[in-house]
Amino acid sequence: MNKLLAILLLAISLPALAALEVADVKFDDKAKVGAGDTVINGAGLRKVLFIKGYAMALYLPQKAATTAEVLTAKGAKRIRLVLLRDASGETFADALASGIRKNHSEAEIVALNARIETLKATMIGIGTVTKGAVIHLDWLPELGSGAVRLTVNGEKKGEDIAGEDFFRALLKIWLGDKPIQDDLKDSLLGKAS
Repeated sequence: MNKLLAILLLAISLPALAALEVADVKFDDKAKVGAGDTVINGAGLRKVLFIKGYAMALYLPQKAATTAEVLTAKGAKRIRLVLLRDASGETFADALASGIRKNHSEAEIVALNARIETLKATMIGIGTVTKGAVIHLDWLPELGSGAVRLTVNGEKKGEDIAGEDFFRALLKIWLGDKPIQDDLKDSLLGKAS
């Protein structure tokens, strides 16, 4: 009887342990980000009309249901993007910069602008990133006073960019008041259909 109960409990818990899958891309339920452990908060698909751009997942130290909770969460964080088509570094960089600008005041942009330009220059320098590439934008609080690190297929690109305000600005591209895509915001906050 105890074995049967144990098997039943295991079977009930398996769906919670399964990785999320978006557009045939599997996202692990946990990720080591720098020195921190994170859990997947949500995952979704960026698309324009019928064109799929990328699948993405948000990893946090603990689950969060609102943008405010995500932005104030302490510890390591990760934005994981898996490209579903080739993309030029310039196109990707321009899209990120535009998303930041849409979700910030002019005064906030002045404070962020040098770092936006640093990220853009790094991405443009990468050139075309091919379908299937994995891009991480990681918040690593253990680096000095904290920094954002960009990696493509596990390889660090450019210099780390200081400031948690900059990582929050990146998050607002997808989670801000004017997100790049409303249903993607919901998915990343764990409200997916």
